[in-house]
Amino acid sequence: MKPRSGSASAPEEMPVAELRPRFWERHRLSDLTHGEWEALCDGCGRCCLNKLEDEDSGALAFTRVSCRLLDGESCRCSNYPDRKRYVPECVVLTPANLAQHAYWMPSNCAYRLLYEGHELPQWHPLITGRADSTHEAGFSVQGWCVSEASLSEEDWEDYIIEDL
Repeated sequence: MKPRSGSASAPEEMPVAELRPRFWERHRLSDLTHGEWEALCDGCGRCCLNKLEDEDSGALAFTRVSCRLLDGESCRCSNYPDRKRYVPECVVLTPANLAQHAYWMPSNCAYRLLYEGHELPQWHPLITGRADSTHEAGFSVQGWCVSEASLSEEDWEDYIIEDL
């Protein structure tokens, strides 16, 4: 299996004043402001888990191995503005490339859910108004991921997770 990187989770939430009311229901993803796009990130950190791709079938397997820039407690990128400089393979998710990347995003990812025509989950911070609601609901990697900086790539298969 060969490694695949995810996208880095967004920085802390944008100020609510910059967000249009229930923008995710009223506007196409391509029409969102930068702040609204960033606010869709629920801070789960799951997209920052490394994936392994079966070279024969193309099947992806998520691992508990996170990008070295992911803070495993906050589930946020420790260097979001400069992440591509330090992790060149990091995918910067945009409305323009979402169709290309949605298939490997976690099933609970707001970007993927909205792209596929679903609603945001009830625990999403935009619904609850609380930044920690993703962690409280148990949908983040908080406290259980292992940084790639502490492992050899050959050991990643030992950290495959079955359901995500």
